[in-house]
Amino acid sequence: MARANDEAAELIQELADLLSITGGDAYKIRAYEKAARAIAGYPEDISGLDLAGLKKIPTVGDAIARKLLDYLATGTIRQVEELRAQIPAGVRALTAIPTLGPKKAMAVHEALGVSSVPELAEAIRQGRLRGLRGFGAKTEVNILHGIELMRQAGGRVLIDVAADLAEEVVAELSRVAGCVRCTYAGSLRRMRETIGDVDVLAASADPGPLMEAFTALPFVTEVIARGAKKTSVRTARGLQVDLRVVPPESWGAALQYFTGSQAHNIRTREIAVRAGLKLSEYGLFDADTGELIVSETEEEVYRRLGLPWIPPPLREDGGEIEAAPAGELPRLVTVEDLRGDLHSHTDLTDGTASLADMVAAAAGRGLEYYAVTDHAPNLFMQRMTDEKALAQRAEVRALQQRHPGLTLLHGTELNIDPDGGVDWDAGFLAGFDVCVASVHSHFTQDRAAMTRRLVRACENPHVHVIGHPTARLIGRRPPVDADWDEVFRAAARTGTALEIDAFPDRLDLPADLIRRAKRFGVKFAVNTDAHAVGHHRNIRYAVGTAQRGWLTPDDVINTWPLDRLRAFLRKA
Repeated sequence: MARANDEAAELIQELADLLSITGGDAYKIRAYEKAARAIAGYPEDISGLDLAGLKKIPTVGDAIARKLLDYLATGTIRQVEELRAQIPAGVRALTAIPTLGPKKAMAVHEALGVSSVPELAEAIRQGRLRGLRGFGAKTEVNILHGIELMRQAGGRVLIDVAADLAEEVVAELSRVAGCVRCTYAGSLRRMRETIGDVDVLAASADPGPLMEAFTALPFVTEVIARGAKKTSVRTARGLQVDLRVVPPESWGAALQYFTGSQAHNIRTREIAVRAGLKLSEYGLFDADTGELIVSETEEEVYRRLGLPWIPPPLREDGGEIEAAPAGELPRLVTVEDLRGDLHSHTDLTDGTASLADMVAAAAGRGLEYYAVTDHAPNLFMQRMTDEKALAQRAEVRALQQRHPGLTLLHGTELNIDPDGGVDWDAGFLAGFDVCVASVHSHFTQDRAAMTRRLVRACENPHVHVIGHPTARLIGRRPPVDADWDEVFRAAARTGTALEIDAFPDRLDLPADLIRRAKRFGVKFAVNTDAHAVGHHRNIRYAVGTAQRGWLTPDDVINTWPLDRLRAFLRKA
């Protein structure tokens, strides 16, 4: 079930989107967007807060706090409902296309009467958009690409949405009498970036009570199918959850089977067949006699197949079956390996928490070093100045005295301009401990231009990390088009790390590009890019993505001791 924080944040963000469509004040729209991020990232559950408590959320003033009270009392926000009524449903449907902004959605609706995504796609194929002001051939290509992104996403959700739901289901079922073990499996356990259905596995000699408890969960809206061993439900957010209950003695085989992937399971079953065995969710059996050989743990199942245990993020038939018997599986990086975080923001720019609160959150994670990297001035809406940056540096140095066990680094997130330049001159940049540089604009440059842009940023001696390198937003914005092998060569040659950004809608670099980059000798930084205290918990998603890219601790610069990291940051 979604937290009240998440549902409220979605409504406030929708309010911002609806105001964008109706031509609302730009300052107010940005305020709502910032408040939405703060509410989603606020560590305390807002459902128990009064007006005064709500106003303690960073960036939430009296007016937004009262809207949150409205939500807590009624389940919605009256202004959102009023704006929904003013805006044709067709326009709101069109704004779901990642590459189509609200103003363009309104324009095509008013000019052409288009009120659905299929109608818009057909209008583009007929060339009907080309006579409209602001719509050219490139716009059409971008819109069609956005429609394709929507089609690919289908009913899938981001990993954090699935994880929150899965963990709540597991926690509830684990308390049921007779439940021996319970966990989630499937693509979520493999840490894929989007999830279709959530698979939950439980072990019990008596499945009945588990099935009863599962279907009675408060966020279940529909029981799709119910049986003695498997039940499927739909939740309030439309996500399907499948529960399978197996005997305790079958736990290991079932966990291996239901974790997948299908391609990995085909390979393990082939190994079993060649050895005269049969592998199923109930165990590993002798193919001739049907005698059970092993089933209680995954380790036993893999060992009997002649393999070491294979970490779930690698189970994609991407070479793990060949690497395992050769002893060539990597020792994957873990959250516990991380000594630091090299990308985060405060309320000086677009973060929603103070410097002191963000540093306290980093200290609470047990980190050894932590970089504050607020935006640089070329991202104009963040209103950064030289004076603000220097004042923050002094504040960081003063705050260091309160956290003797945590080394604070003063950094910045630079903007990679269309030609590959960045904010500030070399002299000013030399004063920062760490500089992350990211693409924040001109996302549709052609491949040659984007490649030059990223390579030039890597070649800047003051750029240490390329932030969220593809600039994608999963389901909303496609990755930039670049010759990635050329970018990876430049990053390896110049000693520039590539980021794995923990935001669930980024997870950027994605796993396939991580693995390619690793072959060139690239190093990586696994960062939260936290804009709120609550965002620190996203780090596990970045680590899962790093694991899917086969990264070891040595590949990740923020697992290194501080002296080794500092040597890397000198880009010698």
